Amino acid sequence: MTTLQTEQELREDLAAAYRLIAQFDMTDLVYTHLSLRLPGGGHRYLVNPYGLLFEEITASSLVVVDADGIPQQETSWAINPAGFVIHSAIHANRPDAECVMHTHTIPGMVIAAQEKGILPLNQINIEFYGAVAFHAYEGIAADDNLSERERLVRDLGTRNAIILQNHGLLTVGSTVAQAFYRMYYMEQACKIQIAAQSTGMPLHVPSEEKLLRTKKQFDTDPDQGQMIWKALRRKLDREQPDYKN
Repeated sequence: MTTLQTEQELREDLAAAYRLIAQFDMTDLVYTHLSLRLPGGGHRYLVNPYGLLFEEITASSLVVVDADGIPQQETSWAINPAGFVIHSAIHANRPDAECVMHTHTIPGMVIAAQEKGILPLNQINIEFYGAVAFHAYEGIAADDNLSERERLVRDLGTRNAIILQNHGLLTVGSTVAQAFYRMYYMEQACKIQIAAQSTGMPLHVPSEEKLLRTKKQFDTDPDQGQMIWKALRRKLDREQPDYKN
């Protein structure tokens, strides 16, 4: 996030992300959240109103909440504070995590059920080589289990992606664009792995030298999803311009 973005611009970015998550079939009906820190003093975040499908989200329907998920503006929609537990912990402890995205997709949950997470079976998967954290399953995240927040933050550390084992996927970014880029390609990596495993054929993993070289190439790419985000925003402007409302 840059200090040049207004709240309206940030709302449009996050609303766009919700629409795109829906468009790429990465939703769990009304569940899961994408959150974004608002600039200024205190802990203020944008989240989705509980009960709206992601394809219904607009810039104005997003709700400002505090660190406990309590609305800081008038809204006719319910907010699910328990659903913000994971997000609030990360936002509070990672100043660089302006945007947090969490999904429950079939590919993501399949890989979250596997012991070794994302395997470096393809160039896309290699972007996540050694870069994905793991958090052991502790049941449904709830605001009555504050100690899990500490373990979640510890497990994520300085990484930007985490597999919530037996649960789903989560990414963070300094912008909506960056968090979405990481989530989209983490999802793709999961799909590739499942497809490769389903063939029953022996799987080839490149050498450690090639893995590290490729990972470095990804890490030194200055774009980090910005070009893709601009293209996706143009697509939404053509097809679903009401997301800005």
